[in-house]
Amino acid sequence: MASTTGPVAAERAYAYTKERILAGTLAGGDLVSEGVIGGELGISRTPVHEAFLRLDSEQLLTLVSRKGAIVRPMTPTEAADVLAMRHGVETAAAGQVFTAGGPAPEFADRLADNLRRQQGFVDDGDVDGFVEADDEFHATMVSASGNPIAADFYDRLRSRQQRLRNLLLRIDVANLAASYADHRVLAERLTAGDRAGFDQMLADHFGRYRGAI
Repeated sequence: MASTTGPVAAERAYAYTKERILAGTLAGGDLVSEGVIGGELGISRTPVHEAFLRLDSEQLLTLVSRKGAIVRPMTPTEAADVLAMRHGVETAAAGQVFTAGGPAPEFADRLADNLRRQQGFVDDGDVDGFVEADDEFHATMVSASGNPIAADFYDRLRSRQQRLRNLLLRIDVANLAASYADHRVLAERLTAGDRAGFDQMLADHFGRYRGAI
């Protein structure tokens, strides 16, 4: 039986609440009750409060005295900053891939497999599946650089990236097909060694999201 108190329960509350914020099922401005989360997980309020404190430190929640917490909206400025940092990291990582003569075969294979899964998610209108595949696609391109600092920095952006992806891709399911089409071109140009073409496509890809903010 899962613990209802202590560090394990706090970790459960943290992971559960954070996942819902990133997925958008807890939207910006929503009031989140410690009692409600505790009831859904079958745990006491104390570990939920500890989880809320952690999420407050990550700027995902704002604590409200005797009420719980409010989900912090992702502001247009924050969204633009996330996209700017992603663009910078991915451009730099791709530059190292091109300098090395292209991605190693294992990374080319991973990108091809990822694109096949993306196509299935687009056909099914599966936003959740596509969001995960989208994250994996971009992370794979960064990893292909062989630069652990770039990979670490990209990983630190992951929570904000996933929240932004969920916000933007759920605006219109047609965005899945457009994003998938961009990904196909990015993979083709990366493996073909077309640096100028890749840089232009990456700028257009992020520009698509900037226009939706």
